[in-house]
Amino acid sequence: MREPYDVVTDPEVETVVFMASSQVGKTEYLLNISGYYMSEDPAPILLVEPTLDIAEAYSKDRLAPMIRDTAVLTPLIGETRAKDGNNKILHKKFPGGHITLTGSNSAAGLSSRPVRIVLLDEVDRYAPSAGTEGNPIKLAIKRATTFWNRKKIYASSPGIKNLSNIEAAFKASDQRYFHVPCPLCHKSQKLEWGYVRWEEGKAETAVYICRHCGSAWDDGLRHDAVHEGKWIAEAPFNSIAGFFIWEAYNPWIKLSELVAAFLDANERAKQGDTESLKAFVNTSLGETWTEAAEIADPEPLLKRRENYAAKSLPWPILYLTCGVDVQDDRLEYEVVGWRAEKRNETEQSWGVENGVLLGDPANADVWEALDEILLSEWQTEDGRALRIMATGIDSGGHHTQDVYQFCNRRAGRHVYAIKGMDGPRPMWPPRAGKSKKYRGTKVWIVGVDTAKDAIYSRLKIEAVGPGYCHFPVAYDETFFRQLTSEKVRTVFVKGFPRRQWYKEQAVRNEALDRRAYAMCVLHSRAIAWEVLARGAKPPPEPPAAPPSGDDKPPPAAPSSPPTPAAAINRRFIRVRIGGSR
Repeated sequence: MREPYDVVTDPEVETVVFMASSQVGKTEYLLNISGYYMSEDPAPILLVEPTLDIAEAYSKDRLAPMIRDTAVLTPLIGETRAKDGNNKILHKKFPGGHITLTGSNSAAGLSSRPVRIVLLDEVDRYAPSAGTEGNPIKLAIKRATTFWNRKKIYASSPGIKNLSNIEAAFKASDQRYFHVPCPLCHKSQKLEWGYVRWEEGKAETAVYICRHCGSAWDDGLRHDAVHEGKWIAEAPFNSIAGFFIWEAYNPWIKLSELVAAFLDANERAKQGDTESLKAFVNTSLGETWTEAAEIADPEPLLKRRENYAAKSLPWPILYLTCGVDVQDDRLEYEVVGWRAEKRNETEQSWGVENGVLLGDPANADVWEALDEILLSEWQTEDGRALRIMATGIDSGGHHTQDVYQFCNRRAGRHVYAIKGMDGPRPMWPPRAGKSKKYRGTKVWIVGVDTAKDAIYSRLKIEAVGPGYCHFPVAYDETFFRQLTSEKVRTVFVKGFPRRQWYKEQAVRNEALDRRAYAMCVLHSRAIAWEVLARGAKPPPEPPAAPPSGDDKPPPAAPSSPPTPAAAINRRFIRVRIGGSR
């Protein structure tokens, strides 16, 4: 940690970036920098945490004890008192300066006063915008513009690849890695997760393998190597000093503990829960997480279709929603079935019906055909009748008023006029907006990017269970190509990376949009899955055939080919032109 501390006082360094895993000294680093500028080089300081609540906890749990227990700091600030304006929880004055703590979600805290030292903690957890004021990082560093000797310190574990604030800042730096000599061949190298090896399933056998001589280091040899290490920059210096470090450098972490954490997270990922593995990559390895949902292949989905029919749905289905996409000459819809065992469990999904209603949406006929579908009943194989419980209709096209008019008359049936909005936002908003152009109609702004992330992640789940997607044989190749038509890329908006869904110009994506709308409206209502599940039971097994006279089992019936799609889906394509269908 010596060099990261030293560069803070180097007049040639304006910005320091500390990209690291958890438990390697990030918090202590920011605390000691704060203490230095309070005692040795007084200046106004701004410390930004992800939220105001975290900033308050940081002040109480870390900053206040440091001031109390450090002899040179205690007389400068003293004890916190309720009526002492010089020593509040989020604002403490000392001779020559002050330290202000705030959250990235507080526009007032980020724009209230000029500061010379800006400390940005856990920048990958920041809010995308400080209220309506914009990017909180830009707001914070703008406070230091008038100081010639300003310092900006970024410290964080990373988040998602190409969207990580700390990753972008580190790439702009001189990118220093801590190289250590092998205790046996003495050749220098930086520590990387790929050189940690162990016997299959036995975390206690973990060792680090030298990339040069192949020797195995136990924890003792690893600690000796780190003790002799040094920082080496891999990019030219341009006033930004960047440091990367992860848990393998921590003398209090055993390799066996790292491997055990990885094996546990990896096992969870195989069951469809990738969050534990993501946390391991971010907080133990200090690396960005690459979203698996960025691309999907239609071929495996086409091959795993199941032989069930819309007239007799699989018994596990408990709930139906519908997503409708509005085009200039047609409406396209998909009815989707859902099941979860309990609240907050990832839902399984079943494609139920996928169709096109040809006709100009400015005419009433096509909307009447859609209403007939939304009022339909579907039977499950265990005898239950299901209806569509929520519908989302895209209102962002050329027929906005037609959508509003249709939805207004059916609000009691939970038919919603929705508008998809890019960026990180919840699938379903806490409240509706109002349309000024059409009599205050309620418009629900849904998080389609969030829904697409969830859909692509679930398409990769191969084991039937939470999150798995079922499709009937009635769904053709065109559907799956549209469902997997989009990809994710990173664009830069005002200098900051932003994750964006896009499709190639000649590719259609209506199937993905419809599925996203159906998923969004699923979150519009609180569903008591446990209650619904009480009425759903697997149908009884057919009785066994009686044994023949010679006690030999009857010959097996020849297997039959899958039922043609036209016979399975009674309303796969509906067409209404003029008065005929």
